[in-house]
Parts: sequence; C-alpha cells; structure tokens
Amino acid sequence: MADLFDSGDAGAQSEQGGANDAPRPLADRLRPRTLAEVIGQEQVLGAEAPLGVMLSSGSLSSLIFWGPPGVGKTTIARLLAQETDLHFVQISAIFTGVPDLKKVFEAAKIRRQNGQGTLLFVDEIHRFNKAQQDGFLPYMEDGTILLVGATTENPSFELNAAVLSRSQVLVLERLSLADLERLTQRAEQALERRLLLLTEARDALHQMADGDGRALLNLIEQIAAWKVDQPLGREALATRLMRRAAKYDKSGDEHYNLISALHKSVRGSDPDAALYWFARMLEGGEDPKYLARRLTRMAVEDIALADPQAQAICLQAWETYERLGSPEGELALAQAVIYLALAPKTNAGYMAYKAARRLAKETGSEPPPKHILNAPTKLMEQQGYGKGYDYDHNAEDGFSGQNYFPDGVKRPVLYQPVERGFERELRKRTEFFAKKRIQRQGE
Repeated sequence: MADLFDSGDAGAQSEQGGANDAPRPLADRLRPRTLAEVIGQEQVLGAEAPLGVMLSSGSLSSLIFWGPPGVGKTTIARLLAQETDLHFVQISAIFTGVPDLKKVFEAAKIRRQNGQGTLLFVDEIHRFNKAQQDGFLPYMEDGTILLVGATTENPSFELNAAVLSRSQVLVLERLSLADLERLTQRAEQALERRLLLLTEARDALHQMADGDGRALLNLIEQIAAWKVDQPLGREALATRLMRRAAKYDKSGDEHYNLISALHKSVRGSDPDAALYWFARMLEGGEDPKYLARRLTRMAVEDIALADPQAQAICLQAWETYERLGSPEGELALAQAVIYLALAPKTNAGYMAYKAARRLAKETGSEPPPKHILNAPTKLMEQQGYGKGYDYDHNAEDGFSGQNYFPDGVKRPVLYQPVERGFERELRKRTEFFAKKRIQRQGE
C-alpha cells in the first residue's frame, strides 16, 4: 500500500516530459524532499529522538515503523535512504512472494559488492508468514540489507521475535489537528489560494481526516475543485463530503485497544468515558452482541457481589437487544454501560476464584474429609464415611462450624469481600461465620 508522499521516481520523470506530464495529485506534489519537511513524528525525528540520534551518529539500524495509515511511514523510509546514500527498494508483503524476495536479495548482494548498501522497505510486513520473515535474517545479519518494515498491526503479535530482536520498533502517531492544519497551509501554498471554508468547516475538515495526512490532502483536492464563491460552513461541507470512516478492525489491534478502554472506563466508574468508547466501537461496526457479552463479563469480574443486580441488568439488556435489534436495542446496552460504570466495584469474587483454582492445582487429588462423605454401603460405613458429621440444621444458628477442606490442607481465606455495596453485608456474614467456626471448633 502506498504511503503519504510516496513518489518513486515520478518527480524526476515528469521534468523529462512524456506520460508524466499528466496532472499530478496534490499528495504527490507535496511529498517532502528532506526529513526536515516531514510534518509530525517529532517523537522519532527530533534531534534527541531515535532517528535523529542515529542519523547524527551515522549509524542506522534496521527499523520497524508501527502506526496507522497516512502518517508518513514510506516517506520517512525513502528519505532515510536518501540521507544515508543507500539504494532504496520498496516491496509490499501483499504482492511479493519468495521468488521476488530472492531477486531482491541477489540484487542487494551485487550492489553491496559494488560498494553500495540497500535500504529495503517492506510495506505491510506483518503479512509475511513466519518462514518468509525468517528469510530476511541472514541478509540483515551480514549487512546485505538494512530492513525498514511498516505495519499497522502490533509488532509484538505479528512479527517474529528474531526479526524484532534485530530491529528497533518506532511508533508513528496519527497526525494531530495542529499537524493537519500545517499540512492544510502547505497545500494552500501549492494551490496558491486559500480554501473557501469558514473556521468551523476547516476544523471539521481536519476531524474528517482522522489523523491521516494522505486522506486530508485527498479531501482538500476535492474541495479545491468545487466552484464556490462564498466560504462554506460545517453543514455545507458535511453535505458535500463523506466523513472518513474511523480506523477500526474488528479482528485487529484497534479492536482490542477500544474494548480495553471501555472495560477500564467502566472499572474506573466513569460513565461518560465508558459511553464514548462504547459508541466508538459501534461507529466502527462492532457487533453489539459482542459488546453485550463483554459487558456481562465486566459485571461478573468488576462488580460481582457488590451489586448482584448488575449481572441481571446486562443479561436483560442483551435479551432486549436480541428482541429489538439495531438501532433501538443498542440503547438498552448503553443503559447497561451507565449502570455498570456507576455500580460499586469489587474483584473479591474474581480473586477468590483464582486463588481457589491455584489451591486446587497445588493440592492435587486430596480427598474430602470422611465425615462429609455419604455412606450408601456397609463397607463405606465401616471405613468411617459420614462418621461424626453434624447436620447444620440441627445446630445452633443453623451452623455446625465443621471443617470441609481435605484433612491435610490448612484452611485458607479465599473470599475477602470489600466494604462497598452489597459486599459490605457479605463481609459481615463472613466475619460472623468465621467467629462462630472458631467457637464451635473450640467446643
């Protein structure tokens, strides 16, 4: 996939005439010629940032650029090759197979023998499988290529550990509104006129681009072609332009980022933030049934017995959605989001469950104490099954205080309710029974 300002040799060829005399897109005309012209990404390009330090020291390592589309991954890679006098080769993992890679590596070897290094830029590098990624390693190690990979997915999950260990991962961020304004001004200089937009419409234009510089330049090119004589407002702009779809992949990194943001907003008792992330996922096309399931999990994990009603609210909202469908049923889910965010929180049940699983694993096959086992046969009775069992309903307070753990297991305290919500009442009960248990066992 081409990146912002990715030009190849188009600029040089157009000066020679021929087919490249055709009108050039605005994004092509505005490609930076030096790293200093790149807008944004100061966190990697600044004098004290990773790339700035590498260039000043004359030592460039293999890199992985991780970031959303349209933020300059290809541009920066091309300009790095220019700054370091490396031959720039660009391939895409989508269209490149093993035979193509072999040709690239062979050409890089010949180039190296002739005294020139190769910067190999691999777009969508995460789409190469493990074997293909492993194929880069010997050429990275012997210096045949300097690899610069670009990915929109989390490298920790998508790239081999061996490739990551030989590369530095640099995060490129979506362009800020200030960056997009600077890009808009640069576009207006190239067009030699200011866009006929009111301030509110200009702000809306930047929001439509959603941090993608290439998308912004495409929108500006459309606006520049309109025949208007009066500045347009926000509504007029929205009528003429479709807002860029928010970046969201239901099976990718953004999916997990947003559900994490929703879950933590609920846990943090912030209904406004929780509703915002809930709406972001819906706007991105998330399946409301997935959200209903995750909300129910939040009720079980983070609210639990502090408010036993929370789980029922989620199940009712889930059922309401299934009966009403979209968009009406989504309101029921939104109300569940609000309820969960404002409910008292506890993870005592969750922690008790995990502690019980650990204890069960540690104690293996320890049998229950014989006094709580039934004795349906004479032999089992002779073995002591059921002997000494106290029927709790016959005891004072309906509580015998007997031991129910295996004889060789020291009694643990797994469930420790908090002083919030309904668990405050459960804490009183656990303390009551603990006191009674000590008393009865002493008797």
